[in-house]
Amino acid sequence: MNANQNQDRRLPGRRPPPADLVQAVERACELLKAFQDEDAELTLQQLAARTSLHKATASRLLRTLDHAGLVERLPGGRFRSLIRTVSRKRHRIGFATRGMDTPFSRDVASSLQRAAEEAGMELLVLDSHRSPRVALRDAERLVQEGVELVVEFQSHERVAPLIAARFLQARLPVIAVEIPHPGAVYFGANNYEAGLIGGRALGKWIRERWGGELEAIVQLVEERAGTVARLRITGMLEGLREVLPAAAQATLFEIDGKGSFEKALERMRRHLRLLPARRTAVLAANDPSALGAVRAIEEAGRADCCAVMSQNASLEGRNELRRRRSPLIGSVAYFPEHYGDHIIRLARLILAGRPVPPATYTRHVLITAENVDRYYPVDRFLSA
Repeated sequence: MNANQNQDRRLPGRRPPPADLVQAVERACELLKAFQDEDAELTLQQLAARTSLHKATASRLLRTLDHAGLVERLPGGRFRSLIRTVSRKRHRIGFATRGMDTPFSRDVASSLQRAAEEAGMELLVLDSHRSPRVALRDAERLVQEGVELVVEFQSHERVAPLIAARFLQARLPVIAVEIPHPGAVYFGANNYEAGLIGGRALGKWIRERWGGELEAIVQLVEERAGTVARLRITGMLEGLREVLPAAAQATLFEIDGKGSFEKALERMRRHLRLLPARRTAVLAANDPSALGAVRAIEEAGRADCCAVMSQNASLEGRNELRRRRSPLIGSVAYFPEHYGDHIIRLARLILAGRPVPPATYTRHVLITAENVDRYYPVDRFLSA
């Protein structure tokens, strides 16, 4: 199947733009339509967000519209439209969340709600994380509600094909967050690359602090998230062995921490009770499971012989990195607080019938005790 066929499958019923379309005029019209209320006063940044235009492009177009008498520049860097456009339908999109039980999920949800509001979109939110059956039921409800596009952030990989099939049947475009769904546009982590970043950093730490000595490796996985999310664990193991070839001789253990603090704490406690103290690397799929492992390690009095590498760099994980002598060495950031802006930008393009890449990735940065305040200087206010 070629790229054009793929695009047609993702965007059923969308007409291709005419060959003689003037892009500058189309973009100027998008700016004018962004003024949804008659007296709306918007900043350049708000207009760029609502239209998915680069700020420099939006600025040039606004100067032109101001000169033509179609837009008025106001004090304080705001703009107001001087024309009245025909009212248009407000886009309504569905959002199936993976709950609010982790900081990562909360950051994604709040950023999407903010970005949708700024873009003038209506967001129908359903909590689909409780079970695969609930996720399937919510997919049917979104179809019945008549949304124009769906953002799927549910956490059960095994039902993703069934959910995707239902949306395809209903001719609904889908943006899948973190867990790919067949036929959907993907946005989220580059899991293997994020894993490599963490694994390499942990290997360097062990080489410098322990002289390269490593006897055991514990993989704290989240089985329900499926094979794609598991790639971050695979990447961490590969990165660790790349920097520290002797790690291939270490005893390898796997524990399903369920992605939660409580389960990781319980199962890591049990693991440590059964084995003697030895130098151990812990590769955690996310911060809640990493923090559960840290608690178990400290309870067992093994903080000096265990090193934990995590993923997500949530607020709780960042605060743990600030704690002196914590077994948590680092956490790879995904910046979920910016997910909403990227997702809404993709949604606007899809709803306008424009081509989008099949996958778009967030950026990844290793966060440690040394750089956490540089990347997140306002954390102390958030914690308070």
